[in-house]
Formats: sequence, structure tokens, C-alpha cells
Amino acid sequence: MEMAYTIFLFLFGLVFGSFYNVVGLRVPQKESIVQPPSHCTKCQRQLTALDLVPVLSYVFFGGKCRSCGNKIAWIYPVMELLTGLLFAFAYWQLGWSIEFIVALFFISLLVIIVVSDIAYMLIPNKVLLFFLPFLIIGRVLSPLTTWWDCAVGAVVGFGILYSIAVISNGGMGGGDIKLFFLIGLVLGTMHTLLTLFIAAVIGMIVGLVVLTKNKQGRKTPIPFGPSIALAAIIVYFYGDSLIDWYLGFW
Repeated sequence: MEMAYTIFLFLFGLVFGSFYNVVGLRVPQKESIVQPPSHCTKCQRQLTALDLVPVLSYVFFGGKCRSCGNKIAWIYPVMELLTGLLFAFAYWQLGWSIEFIVALFFISLLVIIVVSDIAYMLIPNKVLLFFLPFLIIGRVLSPLTTWWDCAVGAVVGFGILYSIAVISNGGMGGGDIKLFFLIGLVLGTMHTLLTLFIAAVIGMIVGLVVLTKNKQGRKTPIPFGPSIALAAIIVYFYGDSLIDWYLGFW
């Protein structure tokens, strides 16, 4: 039965991942997530159910529109598959629990902001505000070990990123700052600090790879949201283990 639930959550995540692609691409453009229906951005053909099967449609049709051959962005199947895997993994780790619901909302938030940040270098306020009350309720019903730590983590996460933005004269985006408020709310103080550290390391590695490949200079804009999201997922599931591993050296 556990395997059946895991497979169900994987398929459930695939479907929602497809929807999150739409949200992440349309909300920053102030477009409706309902109208117009999904369509090819080149030939404007409305997509059918055959075109919208998560991941499989992309694979079977070679990543191209069936009508005009327009190349479909890789981000669609990648985020669909990633959402499915994360939903299944969250269930495998947490089972049917309130914390599992918190994990689903947290994963959903991070998937959407990754899509938006990659596409537009923007983390929409509407997305953050939508998830805020759900994460607050989740933390009330499934509190951290120290119940007030979620509030402190939110303030610390926001405060540190805001301070960096002020000191660097705008070197940190406003969306990243607000995102860390929500991350702090979910993870608590120590895990938020760990997330920031890991995100900085991931961001540095990504930056070096991109700059080396593109050779456009150090001022090349690189979205930080995906690095934050990856770090937050790692810390959400393995933060305690990482801290214990580090303290073991002392």
C-alpha cells in the first residue's frame, strides 16, 4: 500500500508540476492562469490532452509543437518531473501527517518561484502572499520543536537578506528577501542560516559555471532563486543531519 501511495503522489506531483509551470510563467506577466488555455506560443494552437501529458508528451513529440515544430522549453518537463519526485519523496519521509501537508505547500512554493526566476529573474509577490497564510497555519498545526522559532526564523531570514541588499546597494533582489521570510517561517532560525550558507555555495558554483561558459563578465545576471530553493529543500529534509555531521568535527 505504501508503494501505491508513493506512486499516486508522484503522479499527483506531475500534474501539479504542469500547473505550477503555468503559474510561474503567467503570474509575473500579470496574465490569467486560466485564460487563455494552454497553447503554442508560436502558432497559437490550443493544446489538447495529448499535448499536455506531463513529461511524456515532451518526450514523445521530441520537445516540439506537433503543428509548427516550435521547440518547447526544457523547463516544462524538468519541473513536472521534479515536482512529482519531491511530492513522492515528501510522503516517503513524512507519511500522512500535517507536516506532510506543510512540505507539499513548501515544495509547491519553491517550484513556482524557480520557474519565475529562471524565466524572468523575478519572484512574484502574489505567489509569496498566496502561500504565506497556508504556511503559517501549517506551522501552527505542526510547530517546530521550539514553537516560537518559526517567527524568529522568519525575522532572521528577512533581516539578513535585507541587510545584504542594503550593504551591497541592491545586490540582493527584493523577491529573494521576502522568500527568506517564508523559508524562515518553515525552517526556523538555525536551518534558515544553514539554507543561506548552502544557497550561497550553490549560487557561487552556478555563477562560476555560467560565467565560464558564457564569458560575459561578472555582471551577468544570474537568478538566485533556484539556488535558494535547492538549498531549502536539502535543509528541510536533511538539516538536522547536516548540523549533527558538522558538530561531529568539534
